[in-house]
Amino acid sequence: MWIDATVAASFVTNPKDSRVADKVGFAMAPNAGLGKNANWLWAWNLAVPAGSKKVDAAVKFIAWATGKDYAALVASKEGWANVPPGTRTSLYENPEYLEAAPFAKLTLASINAADPNHPTVKPVPYVGVQYAAIPEFQGIGTAVGQQFSAALSGSTSVDAALAAAQSLTEREMKRAGYPK
Repeated sequence: MWIDATVAASFVTNPKDSRVADKVGFAMAPNAGLGKNANWLWAWNLAVPAGSKKVDAAVKFIAWATGKDYAALVASKEGWANVPPGTRTSLYENPEYLEAAPFAKLTLASINAADPNHPTVKPVPYVGVQYAAIPEFQGIGTAVGQQFSAALSGSTSVDAALAAAQSLTEREMKRAGYPK
């Protein structure tokens, strides 16, 4: 099971690239019956740095890379199912895309179901789905991921990995001054 196929769906359903293309199905993210799915939502964050010397060129590139013409170019070269998802609402209104990408409607439903302002069943002091919008998130995510990887490879137990992940997260959060 792979959770987070809103971007990867085209990779796993393409028989040229995937050995499991004929065995793949899609569903909404899990829900424990508490009224919220475990949806993820990420952004590609195409931005122009404040210090950029080529602002006009960068803005032009971003407009092109997220535009309808780029989607049509990708479709002409790689097929509609391989057009980058999540970049344009109009993609999900395109009959050619909907026909070629059996995952399209569920992808859009998953994106729309994610609520960055209220990401969990109980209130939390942050905004973001799958991530907390704090500078420390990436480092914590890497360190926790390494603990989980160690558990999956058998070099540590699940309980030890969970304890280490909790400890390093608490340490980093205290260091950053979040707990009052």
